[in-house]
Amino acid sequence: MAEQSLTHGIKFKDKVGYALGDAGGLLTFSLIGSFLTVFYTDVLKIPLGQITVLMLIARIWDAINDPMWGAFIDSRKPTKWGRFRPYIFWFSIPMAIASALMFTRFSFIPETKYIVYAYITYIFYGMMYTAVNIPYGSLASVVTDDELERSSLSMWRSIGAGVGGLPGQILLPMFVYSVVKDAAGNDVVDAAGNTVKVLNPKVFTLAVVILSAISVLVYFLHFKLTKERIMLPEKQKEKKYNLFKTVKDLFSNAPFVILCIVSMLLIAFQMYYQTAFNYLFKDYFAKPGLYAIVTVCTYGPMAIFLPFMGKLIKKFGKKELCAVGLAFAAIVNILLFALRGTELAHNPYIFLVFTFFSGMGQTFLVLEVWALVMDVIDYHELRTHRREEGTSYSLYSFTRKLGQTLAGAGVPILLGAIGYDTERVGLGQSEEVLNKLYDISTLVPAITLAVMALLLFFGYSLSKKKLVEIHDELEKVRATEE
Repeated sequence: MAEQSLTHGIKFKDKVGYALGDAGGLLTFSLIGSFLTVFYTDVLKIPLGQITVLMLIARIWDAINDPMWGAFIDSRKPTKWGRFRPYIFWFSIPMAIASALMFTRFSFIPETKYIVYAYITYIFYGMMYTAVNIPYGSLASVVTDDELERSSLSMWRSIGAGVGGLPGQILLPMFVYSVVKDAAGNDVVDAAGNTVKVLNPKVFTLAVVILSAISVLVYFLHFKLTKERIMLPEKQKEKKYNLFKTVKDLFSNAPFVILCIVSMLLIAFQMYYQTAFNYLFKDYFAKPGLYAIVTVCTYGPMAIFLPFMGKLIKKFGKKELCAVGLAFAAIVNILLFALRGTELAHNPYIFLVFTFFSGMGQTFLVLEVWALVMDVIDYHELRTHRREEGTSYSLYSFTRKLGQTLAGAGVPILLGAIGYDTERVGLGQSEEVLNKLYDISTLVPAITLAVMALLLFFGYSLSKKKLVEIHDELEKVRATEE
């Protein structure tokens, strides 16, 4: 059999190339969470209220934009380079330009007009990121149809995301801030005696330009190292694309809908506990420096399981591992909640140990979620005899952004509900508020994890056995449509 007809048998370069796709995106995307609000307030001097409205409008448009772009890709005929790879590389160039502009201050723009500039550049970047990320997310389903290889690609994507986020989250904060000087040239200190530092716009913008340029190079390597093995059947090339029919079919695809809900809850859970734990360690434990260890405890278990994931998937199956892992993580968080009112509940190190075990349970879904996406896309093809990865992934991406919005609004609402007083920041909250803060930091994650586990156990039907049947039937279907 010629190599071009193989639908599996990926090599190490395929895995590295696929990981580079997420690494290239996170080089600039990670800067948004780490620096964008700071850049808007400290450099462009935009009021917080205007920034909030900007983020809301941009996110609404972003959610609308995803399905539109996915539908456009599915309606186009494949090029000689494939269905997805050309979009990823060519749109990485305007995305890099957009990221550089987003973090650049031009002296000829009046300060009152920077909000307009922020709207244009931030929304432009979001559209370009969608133009790259939707085909990238769809790509894995046409790189291989082998279940274990897809699991491997999913894990490598997580690794690529971690590597791509390192510069923005760890390296840049070390050298893009400058000490504020007074008129006499002395360091300015705050009321607590700490040296005041601010973002240096020239140094920071230069760093962003460099990272943006590197991202294009990384995407080029991604383009060269990856290969689309699963081709669109000849019969489907002749069919006219129908967006409404595709959306209807996807929403009647129970595993697809369940996975979308689970992924929406996963991203909401991750963003929720990251924010809630920040308050918990700052106010409840009074040890804000320990918050940095939360990420290590949550994602550290990945390093433990990565060498064995292939064997575990082969023996137990993806759905089964993810569901059991989530159930275990839910139990860990229930135990944390049960400690409330005891001395152990006030020990941050005990809390971190529990967080590590919770992270162990979450690891399976975090590493395998992208492989699950490929499985539901295959199931859609089996049901409809149509490969529509672009629309499928864009709708999936849309639900994840709903999760981001849910978490973004949920934390302030719950903080308000427990009586958290922003006027007492730095003075300490009441004991009642602190106890309630502990409650929402443990009980809400426990409930969310439990719901995800139940959905996978009883709502997601693509078990290990079912996937074998699907792949066998797909081979027959593809053979008749060549």
